[in-house]
Amino acid sequence: MSRSVAEKLNKGITPQQFVEGMTKNKEAFQGWYDKFEWADKNDREFFESLKSRNDLRVFILMADWCGDVVRNIPVVFRALETGEVPVEVLIMEENIDTMDQFLTMGGRSVPVVILTDAEGQVIHGTWGPRPTYVQEPMVLFKKENPDREAADYQEKLAVTRQEIMRRYGEGTGYHALVVQELRALIESI
Repeated sequence: MSRSVAEKLNKGITPQQFVEGMTKNKEAFQGWYDKFEWADKNDREFFESLKSRNDLRVFILMADWCGDVVRNIPVVFRALETGEVPVEVLIMEENIDTMDQFLTMGGRSVPVVILTDAEGQVIHGTWGPRPTYVQEPMVLFKKENPDREAADYQEKLAVTRQEIMRRYGEGTGYHALVVQELRALIESI
């Protein structure tokens, strides 16, 4: 199935406009952005090499209330800035039609980083809402707990979220995972 976000071309906002308009978590978002450092010079060189490409655009579905946006998108912004890749932010609540094309395990999870060509055709896939290692507990939870109405669903979900936070850790170590996964996705085009 060929997916497209062509109707969203030039209708999103810039990363800077997103940050300026944040009403929640702005300080934390800026903190992760400021703490970003390249863990691997090869990754930095790869993203720098994207400057010569004009066939790549990125749309990011997100919302300022989301903790995964706050942790991961500063890293995505920094990597894509290095490559001068055009980025358009689509606020989830204002783009439900697009959100519903990019569900995660059947649900509306943000962020979703969407790689497209210059015309808005999705060229490979998406990244998000969090690095694979950090996402593993949620994948397992969803598989083992399909009944959202089960008596212990919320309790098990809380335990899963604690494990996700443990995997994120206190520092910026997970930033390298975001960069590596984003790089792998772009390289697969």
